[in-house]
Amino acid sequence: MFNGKGNRNEQPKNMSKNFGNAMRRLFKELHNLKLLVLLGILFAVGGSILTIIAPGYIADLADEISKGLGLIPGSSIDFNIIHGIMILMIILYASAAILELGEGLIMSHVSNIFAKDLRERISKKINRLPLRYFDKNQTGDILSRVTNDVDTVSTSLSNSLSTIISEAALMVGVAVMMFITNWIMALVAVGASLVGFLGMGTILKKSQKYFEMRQKELGKLNAHIEEIYSGLNIVKAYNGKAESDRKFDQLNKRVYIANQRSQFLSGLMHPIMAFIGNFGYVAVCVTGALFTANNVITFGVIVAFISYVRLFTSPLSRIAQSMTNLQSAAAASERVFEFIDEEEMSAEDNIKQHVDKEKIRGDIEFDHVKFGYDSDKLIIKDFSAKAKAGQKIAIVGPTGAGKTTMVNLLMKFYDIDSGEIRIDGISTREMTREDIHSLFTMVLQDTWMFAGSVRDNIVYNRRGISDEEVMKICKTVGLSHFIKTLPDGLSTDISENDSISAGQKQLLTIARGMVEDAPFLILDEATSNVDTRTEELVQKAMDKLMEGRTSFIIAHRLSTIKNADLILVMNEGNIIETGNHKELMKKNGFYAELYNSQFAL
Repeated sequence: MFNGKGNRNEQPKNMSKNFGNAMRRLFKELHNLKLLVLLGILFAVGGSILTIIAPGYIADLADEISKGLGLIPGSSIDFNIIHGIMILMIILYASAAILELGEGLIMSHVSNIFAKDLRERISKKINRLPLRYFDKNQTGDILSRVTNDVDTVSTSLSNSLSTIISEAALMVGVAVMMFITNWIMALVAVGASLVGFLGMGTILKKSQKYFEMRQKELGKLNAHIEEIYSGLNIVKAYNGKAESDRKFDQLNKRVYIANQRSQFLSGLMHPIMAFIGNFGYVAVCVTGALFTANNVITFGVIVAFISYVRLFTSPLSRIAQSMTNLQSAAAASERVFEFIDEEEMSAEDNIKQHVDKEKIRGDIEFDHVKFGYDSDKLIIKDFSAKAKAGQKIAIVGPTGAGKTTMVNLLMKFYDIDSGEIRIDGISTREMTREDIHSLFTMVLQDTWMFAGSVRDNIVYNRRGISDEEVMKICKTVGLSHFIKTLPDGLSTDISENDSISAGQKQLLTIARGMVEDAPFLILDEATSNVDTRTEELVQKAMDKLMEGRTSFIIAHRLSTIKNADLILVMNEGNIIETGNHKELMKKNGFYAELYNSQFAL
């Protein structure tokens, strides 16, 4: 069904490579959570204010202790004052800790809600994307965006956003208090820190491209792993282990290099901030000593200012680390939002007509249909055909003739470029995709089993189907003996990895198709994976299933469509012959050549 017609390695265009743009988009997406974010900010600011107030009392405490040490002549220590200051400081620091804890819990809640919302949007987005997108992008890379990238955004926001908010509030508050206490010493401390900010900005600019590279290369690595594990039998059968390992090592090395470079550059932030902090301590101590010697300030002011410098420089290191995490979040969010911003299938909001499948007669008409997976290369060039209600229409032709593409268009998996497809005279353009899908039962060449019981796989997405009905259908398609051999019968859990033969999987998908009560039936090489003896049994079941339904049969085994009411012979996107089996054999044309080639010695 999925005909990849594009370049799988093609990278989406218009990818933002700017940290600022990525963060602006990220915060814009947080708009619905602004009240919680605001509450978190208020908690952070409140905690910072309390933390900032405390050093002022440290100065009073130091001056009071200085009296007892004789540093201030003619004065003595007052233990009641010291006791009061200590109680007040304990209250201040405890209150600050409670507010910081509340702010951390709030921001963690925000990040979890945001990640949940992203996953829900992605889940809905997947159903609105055209199949062209999945033709051009590797499954593993898509999964990496949905899982790794969303988790990276969530974790980084939880660990970093709250830190940046609280530490930034603390820095601003401390800066204000330092200028209130002594503006000259404040300029010395802030001036030293500005050097650190300039260094941090330079590193951020240099390292962001490596964070983006890491997420991109990780997506490629996941795509390769998914591809190899899904086709592991083929890899082993063709001794492709060495080649797959070589490619894995190559992709893994790219991830390693990108991660190493990004972590090295971002890792420079912490030692730079530590150096700036220590430099600030020295500068403040020297300046404070000179002021104290000249009786400009007291010893307590120096003690308070050292506390302020510690409070001012410590956030720098934590902000630096948080900015590293935010770089990962920015790179991951670009990939997530790039997926969310992908062009969707045409909207169907203006379609008001609802099709009742119980009232469908079963006529289908293709009227000069043209279509190409790429706009400059038509696959279906001018297809016209009519199928009357209850007819069995076989579509045959060589590989690449456009047979499966016609089914994709009929199911509205792709929008036609021009022409019309009509069901009972109603254009499919005037019908929703959901309505069209409800009209068809599909049994495909590729089997699909999901983890669950045999019953769940057969009655997929249907309600009210009894076990008796399921077993009756299984008996019709020749599955009853197989099910009876299972340990728990219909309740036996199966998956794609269980030891079920390809033929048994195909029979299960055929039984699933028979459960669906729809007016149209599409069989795309439905018997290709069963042996000749089973094929005869399945063919009888298909004949019974097709009674009263308009059926489209795509088959390479021409012996299976000899009883079709109408055979459409396709080649290079056009119908070149029509008729039933006998009529086409008499023409001794393209169909007769195809048919005879299958029985040639």
